[in-house]
Amino acid sequence: MTELRKDPIVGRWVIISTERAKRPHEFPPDRTERKEGICPLCPGSERMTPPEILAFRPSGTANDSSWTIRVVPNKFPALRIEGDLGKAGDGVYDRMNGIGAHEVVVETSRHDVDLFDLPERQIEDVFRAYRARVLDLKNDKRFKSVIIFKNHGSAAGASLTHSHSQLIALPVVPKRVIEEMSGCRDYFRFRDRCIFCDIVVQEMEQKVRIVEESGDFLAYTPYAPRFPFETWIVPTRHQCAFEMIDDDQIRTLAAIFRRTLRRLNLALENPPFNFIVHSAAFQMGAAEYFHWHIEIMPKLTKVAGFEWGSGFYINPTPPEEAAKFLRELPE
Repeated sequence: MTELRKDPIVGRWVIISTERAKRPHEFPPDRTERKEGICPLCPGSERMTPPEILAFRPSGTANDSSWTIRVVPNKFPALRIEGDLGKAGDGVYDRMNGIGAHEVVVETSRHDVDLFDLPERQIEDVFRAYRARVLDLKNDKRFKSVIIFKNHGSAAGASLTHSHSQLIALPVVPKRVIEEMSGCRDYFRFRDRCIFCDIVVQEMEQKVRIVEESGDFLAYTPYAPRFPFETWIVPTRHQCAFEMIDDDQIRTLAAIFRRTLRRLNLALENPPFNFIVHSAAFQMGAAEYFHWHIEIMPKLTKVAGFEWGSGFYINPTPPEEAAKFLRELPE
């Protein structure tokens, strides 16, 4: 029977439409093909990007082609780092200058591999690059929050096929982050506990929505997922901000993250997907009640009029079935 489920963090309702239930093979596969020609993210094309901010390379000087991971400013940034905020009011309206930072993390020098195909050590370095950039951007007092995200496949918004992800530092806290932080804070005020910590305990006891477990992290399908096969990865110990992770955690995170992406890729035949790292906003005093996490969202269904008009989502795949299918895939 169709169910209405309420997300315990932000209070959003989701319709689990079992009458429309779909198995993985029933979702249309993504037909994104790698484009031929000159790629601005490949080795040898360094002059096609702005000067690098950070790079991992065994030897050589800045901007040469020996790198394994490279971070550069986005050539067409959503926000620019130069200038002041210039906050102003116009009657009931508010505005400010488009100040921020928009960076591209080139995850590999190889054009022909995806993130989930990389060895664990390479994925560790990707997370180290994220951590280094967040810690640096956090020093700029104009910025309130950083969003880390990846668009994989054209249906998920990727304009380049070379494997990369992005960071955007913002002078405001995004609405989605505010909703999560507010829900977590309300739960903490009522129960004196972190809701994510309680979710981790309950999911590990019930076992029905777990995809992967490790000592430091849990991958699971949330109770009220917006999308089929939506999967979250959370630290099993309380930690409010991504940039707080240590090197041991990075090693464990890289392993579970890679396995989870590979399971989704195998189950859904290379689906387009987005992942987002949600971390506590800077200087918000969220240490006690917020818990950073990664949300992985395959793009298998379309958001249409009902979703936009109501704020509800319709998901044809119960999370328990999705988790069971992913768990049972061969390693």
